[in-house]
Amino acid sequence: MGFYDKYIMPRFINCACGSKPIMRQREKVVPQASGTVLEIGIGTGLNLPYYDARRVERLIGLDPSQESWELAAERAAHLEFDVEFIGLPGEQIPLEDESVDTVLVTFALCTIPDPIAALHGMARVLRPQGKLIFCEHGHAPDSGVSKWQDRINPMWRRIVGGCNLNRNIPQLLTQGGFAIDELEQMYLPSTPKIAGYNYWGSASLA
Repeated sequence: MGFYDKYIMPRFINCACGSKPIMRQREKVVPQASGTVLEIGIGTGLNLPYYDARRVERLIGLDPSQESWELAAERAAHLEFDVEFIGLPGEQIPLEDESVDTVLVTFALCTIPDPIAALHGMARVLRPQGKLIFCEHGHAPDSGVSKWQDRINPMWRRIVGGCNLNRNIPQLLTQGGFAIDELEQMYLPSTPKIAGYNYWGSASLA
């Protein structure tokens, strides 16, 4: 991992993913988490202020970047429930089957190299009555926007830490073993359309 990826990229993503429209999205979905929660791509901890301490027993934050997690230390220190960080040593989530009540994934499916395999892993660790809560940017429904997403994506992915502009989030969720229970979608205000089409909601095991 080079200097840019190790030290600059986590701070850049922290800034970009901490914009007001995106933080409003986090505020909508994160409080729904309950019980033992696995947050995929916890990064710098931008979701941490929005967890409802009355509902959460324990939070497990999964992220491949130790440097990103170090930026979250201050946010995690003031929470009223236990927070545990685990790295991603391989392709498989290092947790037991059916061991969490909620999986939360926000603005992370865009960067995971194999999102369908990752979603199968989330399904594996989720308890039968558990919920996947998601909020992601992705493929826009307007052809003019989606064409630009496809054109720009190869360069965008190289510059922005592997982020993809054009992933079809509902399709990925169903291919990954989930049934979508609730789904909302729109362009976020004050955000470039190519990166601003948002999907959010909840899903259960198919």
